[in-house]
Amino acid sequence: MSRQPTWDAAVSLQAQMFDVTADIGGLDVQLAYFRGLGEFKASPWVGDPTTLGKAMSGVQVRGGHTQICRALRHAITEARSKPVQALVYVGDCVEEAADDVCAAAGELGLLGTRAFMFQEGHERQAEMTFREVARLTGGAFARFDANAGNQLRELLRAVAVYAAGGRKALSGHSARSSRAVQQLTHQVR
Repeated sequence: MSRQPTWDAAVSLQAQMFDVTADIGGLDVQLAYFRGLGEFKASPWVGDPTTLGKAMSGVQVRGGHTQICRALRHAITEARSKPVQALVYVGDCVEEAADDVCAAAGELGLLGTRAFMFQEGHERQAEMTFREVARLTGGAFARFDANAGNQLRELLRAVAVYAAGGRKALSGHSARSSRAVQQLTHQVR
């Protein structure tokens, strides 16, 4: 339930991920989410903001424990069937064993998928786990404030640029972006 304001912001920002990648090959996105008691769902891959926006608008946030391992395992399955450049995870806590989350992250990293772990808030265990997931996959960690909609927008746009055009495109994008995006870029291997 703590995710509702961030979810609402993401719904309104998602179209910009497609806009920023139009000149470098476009973007396909799969929405995956968990909620409640063991519920996990993933949309088909979509290449346009209208379809993704409809899928996101149909999701209602519900309470429940994190299922980060399940989300990572889903990404592993997807990456085995076709290349997945990036996974974006936005959260504020970890309610699973960090070792289990990191084991799944290591497997995802071996498949070449970078995890971009965005933390809302300052929960210490979440930060340590998110940083380790990012490191294991060659991705990046960033923290944002719930009131910093512009920062989340910039971070999501940067990941979209990476997913569509790789490290080189991200470096070019970063040169004209905020310090948060530049810090994110320096972490990506």
